[in-house]
Amino acid sequence: MRHSWLEMAAVFLVTLYEYSPLFYISVVSLCFVVTAAMVLGWFGFDVPVILRSHDERESILPKPEKQMVQVTNPFALELGSGPASVTDGISLRLCCLEPCVLSCFWGCEVSALWEALQAHQQGLKLSTPQHFQEALHLRYHHHQSFHIGSEDREELHSQLPVDQGIKDFGSLPRKHYPLVAVLMLAEPDARDKYNIVASVTVIHVPDDKHCLSARVLFQHLLTSQGSMYELKPLFMSADSGSFGPPDSQQNPSLSEHTEAASEAGLRPVSPEREVEAEDWSEGTSRDCVVCQNAAVNRVLLPCRHACVCDSCVSHFQHCPICRAFVIESFALTWEPAVEQGL
Repeated sequence: MRHSWLEMAAVFLVTLYEYSPLFYISVVSLCFVVTAAMVLGWFGFDVPVILRSHDERESILPKPEKQMVQVTNPFALELGSGPASVTDGISLRLCCLEPCVLSCFWGCEVSALWEALQAHQQGLKLSTPQHFQEALHLRYHHHQSFHIGSEDREELHSQLPVDQGIKDFGSLPRKHYPLVAVLMLAEPDARDKYNIVASVTVIHVPDDKHCLSARVLFQHLLTSQGSMYELKPLFMSADSGSFGPPDSQQNPSLSEHTEAASEAGLRPVSPEREVEAEDWSEGTSRDCVVCQNAAVNRVLLPCRHACVCDSCVSHFQHCPICRAFVIESFALTWEPAVEQGL
């Protein structure tokens, strides 16, 4: 039955083709419209979207832009210059805009840390060092506290007590982080002044079983509203041609630009969802890598390359640096205080 209907339809089309002038006229008209649209497109005239190729439509459609708000991050923490190991300890360099308390939790349980961070997001505001320590429920090997003034710039040294006899934290997968460094404001009045109330930094410290050099594994900022944002580096172009996160600065920027719901573009070691930004030294290029005429003021997501200007960002479906798909972008704004590294 099905084949008979197909045969009847084929016979009808053949008959229409042979005896109907209207069919000829329709086919010729359709071919003319398609050909004219293609020719007009080659010469720069606007072409209906339905006649454009998929890749062309993707490149012309504007990418969503993330909205950002300005916040101030009072914390900055980076690894010190000395050697680091589980037996010898580690040096940390800090810079805070207000007096702070640094809490070092050696051998903190992975599950304990994440339970504490989830508790903060669920309403248990971890705004003081005591609150954070209680949220871990003593699930760590050693706790050490330091009071840091706003003018202090000396490196601090934290170390496990020798009498504990801990030389490593086990094989992978590990149940303990080597070191969790938590920075919090020391004075109650200062906690009402800043939206960011804590900086949580997880640090790998080399030991007998994992001799990988000391490094920051990840950093999170906790806000007074119960939110948590992960700090991530921006990748920017330099005259040397290398692309990657720049070295951190000692001083935190006074005005950090943090995205309200997820990403943020900031300057050295301090802000929402993005803290290592670029060290705009004299040897660093600020020009858009495409037009070379305008300043770089767009960060592409999710690759986080800051390499194009407002005019060029709408013309790319892929990042000009790494060729990753561009899902969205946000504006990169630099203020005088940030430029001078105040």
